[in-house]
Amino acid sequence: MEGTEHLFLGDLDSKSWPEFEEFFNKYNGVQNSCWCLYYHKGLNALKVEKDKNANSNHDLKQKLVAEGKSRSVLVYSEGSVIASCQYGTFEELPRIENATRYANLRLENGSEKKWRITCFFVDTHHRHNGIAKLALDGVLERIARLGGGLVEAYPVKGKGTVEVWFGSINMFVEKGFKVIADFGRSNVLVRKYIDPILALR
Repeated sequence: MEGTEHLFLGDLDSKSWPEFEEFFNKYNGVQNSCWCLYYHKGLNALKVEKDKNANSNHDLKQKLVAEGKSRSVLVYSEGSVIASCQYGTFEELPRIENATRYANLRLENGSEKKWRITCFFVDTHHRHNGIAKLALDGVLERIARLGGGLVEAYPVKGKGTVEVWFGSINMFVEKGFKVIADFGRSNVLVRKYIDPILALR
C-alpha cells in the first residue's frame, strides 16, 4: 500500500497504554467516550453513556488492558498512534450475542476458536490511505499466531460516518471474508476461517 512504508504495528498492552490513551484523548475517548468498551459489555454490564461514564469507561478499559482482556492492533507513525483496530474472542466481546438480529446467525458450539473484529478508528489526518487495511492485516496475523479459528466482523455496505467504526465491506472481501447476511440497515456480517500459524520447532 502506497504511503504506509513509514508505519509500523504494535499491540495494545500496559506498556503501550499511554500512547493509546493519548490518541483516544484527542477524540474525547472516541464516540461518546466509549473507549471501545461497547462490545465488551453484556446485558448485565454498565451501560455506555455520554459524558457521565467517561471516567469509568477510561478506567475500565485500562483495567481490561492490564488484565490482557482487551486487544487491539495499533498503527504508529513517527512514534505516535494514528489508528487502532479492536479484536477479541467471542467471550471477550459478547455484546452482539444479545442483538435480536443475531439470533439466527449464531455459530454452533464447536472446538474451533471464535473471534470478532469490532472497532476501527483512524486519525482524521490519516484516513483514505490504507491505514485500516494495514491494521486489519495485523489483526488477522495475530489471530493466526494465537491459534486461528473463525473470525467475524460487521463492515458497512456503503460509505459514510459508520464506516469509520466498522470498516468497509470491500476491505474484508479483499481479504477473503464471505458475506453471510445483512446485519441491520447499514452493516453486513462477514466471516472467514483463519488457519493457525504453527510455531517452528
